[in-house]
Amino acid sequence: MPTTKTLFTGKYLQVLQDGKWEYAARVKGTAVVAIAAKYEGKLIVTEQFRRPVNCRVIDLPAGLVGDTGDVNSDSPRLAAERELLEETGFVADNWANRITIPTSPGLTSETVQIFVAEGLRRESEGGGIGREEITVHLIPIVEMKKFLVTEQTAGKFIDSKVFIALHLLEHDEE
Repeated sequence: MPTTKTLFTGKYLQVLQDGKWEYAARVKGTAVVAIAAKYEGKLIVTEQFRRPVNCRVIDLPAGLVGDTGDVNSDSPRLAAERELLEETGFVADNWANRITIPTSPGLTSETVQIFVAEGLRRESEGGGIGREEITVHLIPIVEMKKFLVTEQTAGKFIDSKVFIALHLLEHDEE
C-alpha cells in the first residue's frame, strides 16, 4: 500500500504524492462552500479575477470553512452565511445543504458543499473583503443562458458550479 508523502506545503495548499499519483490538498480551511441564491427571480452570481486561470470568472458566492482563524468554531453553514454577506451583501433566512461535489477529483482532494439560500434580503453592497474586488450580478433566471454566453464570449470563464446552482434551483420549484 503506497504511503502519502508531502512534496510541498504553502500557506493555502500542499502537494502530496501517493505512489505515482500527485495531487493538491488544502492547508488552511477544512472545506469549501458555495451558495445558490435566488432573489426576486434572479440568480446571484459573482465575478472576480482568478490568478490560476488568469482571467475573470463568473461563479457563485463561495469560501472556505475555517479560514477565519478558529477552525473549531466554524462550520459549513456559518461559512456559507459569512461568504454570502461578505461577497454579495445578502443574508438569508433559510438554508439547505443540498449536495457535496468534488471540484477536480483527478487533481485535488477538495470538495464543495453547495447550499441553497432562501428568504434573502440585502444588508450591504457586498464586494468581498480586502482585495477581493468582487462584482455582484443579479441575473434573471430566464436570461442566464444569454448572460453566460455573453460573458464567455467576452473572455471570461464560467465556473461549473453556476450550472449546478441553476439545476438545483430549477428542481426546487418542481
